[in-house]
Amino acid sequence: MTIETVLSIFLGIGLAASAGFRVFLPLFALSLASYFDVWELNESWSWIGGTAALVTLGIATLVEIVAYYIPLIDNALDTIAVPLATVAGTAVMVSTMVDLSPVITWTLAIIAGGGTAAAIKGSAGATRLGSTVSTAGIANPLVSTVETVTAIIMSIISIFIPVLAIILVILIFYAVFRLYKKLTPNKPKSS
Repeated sequence: MTIETVLSIFLGIGLAASAGFRVFLPLFALSLASYFDVWELNESWSWIGGTAALVTLGIATLVEIVAYYIPLIDNALDTIAVPLATVAGTAVMVSTMVDLSPVITWTLAIIAGGGTAAAIKGSAGATRLGSTVSTAGIANPLVSTVETVTAIIMSIISIFIPVLAIILVILIFYAVFRLYKKLTPNKPKSS
């Protein structure tokens, strides 16, 4: 396995994590990176770097970001976003991987890409639901802003420093795990 292959896997996982926060943003970032020849995509996914894809993904990104600031729509989006994030995470992973057989590429894409995006989107959705319940939705714009900024930062780091992106993904999973443990009540020990 070459260093380029490893970096492409790290890039894919980083962008998949970003898809867990905003579905279209990492696809748009990848489209920009390909359009400006910053990152070369898998041959069959080179269309993402085309002008039509760039414009379409840019518009979809803006619509998604704005929609998360509209009460009720933000929670409705979270309902459908887990499967969408899973697909987006899988897609960004497949599009970035190079020099691997299709079996390994798709297996990694589904497990690492789709799984990462789904896990993060599920956690983000739970956070938004908690925010809605505890603040009557007043804090949801703050949650949306944090998610969008995180998606932007993760996308940029993934494209320019994939090794750091994989470290950040591990830290995000660790933080989610700690938060889950903190919020999950301890079961009483039976005698």
